[in-house]
Amino acid sequence: MTIRVKREHLEAIKRHGEQSFPNECCGLLLGKLSEGVKILVETMPIANARETEAQRNRYLISSDERFRAERYGRGRGISVIGCYHSHPNAPARPSGFDRDHAPFPVESFMIVSVRDGQPEELTSWVLADDRSEFYPEEIVELDKIEE
Repeated sequence: MTIRVKREHLEAIKRHGEQSFPNECCGLLLGKLSEGVKILVETMPIANARETEAQRNRYLISSDERFRAERYGRGRGISVIGCYHSHPNAPARPSGFDRDHAPFPVESFMIVSVRDGQPEELTSWVLADDRSEFYPEEIVELDKIEE
């Protein structure tokens, strides 16, 4: 799969990771799925709902926030196409915990590595249908996104 994004979306995710450091940030990706390609229209930062101590290496998007994002998207003709979170002082690769807690196999799963407060690599992944592993998803950066 491929996800098309604008640079401003990638920068917003990186900034969120930087601002949340040393805790994990999280948010939702809103857009469209067209002919097997996801088109990111908007990022929606979400407050990490994990207990304070656990936020350093875990994130949680509450079901209420997910519902709020879905309702918001319907009003704009877009939907939730994935989520993002940061890995403080860790690679931008999915962990076993990520695999066990990722929401839906078809959705994009973006991770930004934040080392010592500085955002670095940003990757995107798609969970296998049987939830056994993640596959890399190509991020295609565009100047303009057709909504």
